[in-house]
Amino acid sequence: MAKTFSARKLAAVARTAALVTAVALVPATTASIAQVDARAGSEFNKMFAVYQRIKASYVEPVEDEVLVRGAIDGMLGALDPHSGYIDGQAMERMNQLIDGNYQGLGISIQMEDGAVKVVSPFKGSPAEAAGIKAGDFITHVEGELIYGEDIDYAVGKMRGPAGTPVNLTIVRAGRDEPIELTVTRGLIELEPVTHELMAGGIGVVSVNEFSRDVGSDVFEAVRRMEKENGSKLSGLVLDLRRNPGGSLDEAVTLSDLFLTEGQIVSQRGRNRQDNAVYRAETAFRGDVAADVPMIVLIDAGSASASEIVAGALQDQRRAVVMGERSFGKGSVQSLLPLTRDTALKLTTARYYTPSGRSVQEGGIEPDIKVPQLSDPDAAQRARFQLRESDLRGRLINEVDLDERELERDRAQDPRFTQTAEELEAAGIDDFQLDYAIKTLRRTTGTATARRGN
Repeated sequence: MAKTFSARKLAAVARTAALVTAVALVPATTASIAQVDARAGSEFNKMFAVYQRIKASYVEPVEDEVLVRGAIDGMLGALDPHSGYIDGQAMERMNQLIDGNYQGLGISIQMEDGAVKVVSPFKGSPAEAAGIKAGDFITHVEGELIYGEDIDYAVGKMRGPAGTPVNLTIVRAGRDEPIELTVTRGLIELEPVTHELMAGGIGVVSVNEFSRDVGSDVFEAVRRMEKENGSKLSGLVLDLRRNPGGSLDEAVTLSDLFLTEGQIVSQRGRNRQDNAVYRAETAFRGDVAADVPMIVLIDAGSASASEIVAGALQDQRRAVVMGERSFGKGSVQSLLPLTRDTALKLTTARYYTPSGRSVQEGGIEPDIKVPQLSDPDAAQRARFQLRESDLRGRLINEVDLDERELERDRAQDPRFTQTAEELEAAGIDDFQLDYAIKTLRRTTGTATARRGN
């Protein structure tokens, strides 16, 4: 982490990445600046020659700032989709998010071939309440076509004062016609951690983002549920669905809550400074839920820091991972300051689970695959679900992944045949969570757990 960045500003950068780029920034602790090869001089001469020709011959005068920014964007565009340039305008938006709130819709988005694609709406957000789904394409804002614009423009059009409406046109897989929605903007106050004690002493902890103190918040959530239950929990669900990630340190801390030994995650980069190994028992001593059966829920919106936690608990056999294959972002980004108000977000390392596997492209495969049957459009949207393996210019996994293996989770599972309508009639609005809770009740076999059936 570069020392010239304040902790507050760096936290804001990380949070903004989670909010508006669909995949979260996981800052690395160090980064080195590569030496420019002397042989690159001829290439720089080419770039300067193009600059001169444009300045002299283009049909209209062009400001130097425009040309330099275009050159920077072009260089970074030749890399992976998670590297980027952060300028003053972006910094200003980041500073608005230092306290974890902003006014808008509450969605994470990704540009895909010029189109705005929804990775996921945040839990409890105006976007979720209005029915926006992961995989939707937003084509128009207030009737204006936003295809072909950059992500900053799209975010700017959708944000606005809380309480004001914004009209969106949505294209959704499986629907013949575009969907017109009016969403009332709200004050998005992200709650990183929420919890609920379910019948039978089953605790559910939802981690919505990996911002500061998430590990401590989960610790407190478990202790509160134990107090409410009057005894140790019968089972625990850690819900990481639709969590695009955040702080690497918090991912390590959260994993350490439930591990007493061994490795949590390692990262390997081109430079020695970018290599690191993170182990258990460095943030918390012991297991906060010792001997309590545990399920981790993931889906295609679980990325980066979420995958670190899921991979660590899966490899260490501390939890059963359930749900759908995760996003597959196995790279680490470092913030490299350039000036007082500009910086590079540059991919500097890959991370690996305790068993040494990279989740890049392939993601975390659940131990038990459970589709979200309570979503009537889930099957259609799964065919077009955005993951790391779908991004242009992505890093390639060192292991040659079988594309057929990556397609397995798009096939229907004959074990799950209930329709969304049948589940709604039964009072089940979240099939994956309901299945996880019932699995824990069957697994524990205690009298307390059986009372929840």
